[in-house]
Amino acid sequence: MAGIIGKKVGMTSIFDEAGKQIPCSVIEAGPCVVTQVKTQEIDGYEALQLGFDDKKDKHTTNALKGHFKKAGVTPKRKVVEFDNFNKELKTGSEVKADIFAEGEFVDVIGTSKGKGFQGVVKRHNFAGVGGQTHGQHNRLRAPGSLGASSWPSRVFKGMRMAGRMGGDRVKVQNLQIVKIFSDQNLIVVKGSIPGAKGSYILIEK
Repeated sequence: MAGIIGKKVGMTSIFDEAGKQIPCSVIEAGPCVVTQVKTQEIDGYEALQLGFDDKKDKHTTNALKGHFKKAGVTPKRKVVEFDNFNKELKTGSEVKADIFAEGEFVDVIGTSKGKGFQGVVKRHNFAGVGGQTHGQHNRLRAPGSLGASSWPSRVFKGMRMAGRMGGDRVKVQNLQIVKIFSDQNLIVVKGSIPGAKGSYILIEK
């Protein structure tokens, strides 16, 4: 199985055998249900569609109601496809956190926290002008000159400037699974993962 849908619970810390404190993220991984198995003959490609987190019928469109009814499952809030999957899984099967093992390395995909419109110091780690000599009394966090003059008489694409920050799809690779609580479908990984508490994430092998 290539991965599973989860929800970020928050962060904590655990101690290893040497007494060293390790910052960790707690993920509620499943239980997910297989809502569709796509095949080359019917769909033109092979994929496994997983659904996670129940939602009410009144918040579900009629098209999705029919889709979930055909699979024999309740409506789900989050539906994601995985292209590398266990061929033995059928529609209606459950996928839980026990597909992973402690000590295994995984990739976590999520949407980073939105920061709104930010300046260059926060967005790109600029140092600012610094100091208050030479008449620079109020330019501490300003970007300064862009460097373009008569040539090229324009600003190059990709110039690091102020703008909207965060809210992007972020993939953090090679996070080690420190602990798995199979009875609660919780996975504890070493380090931080993108997104706010309660946001949906993908865990891939």
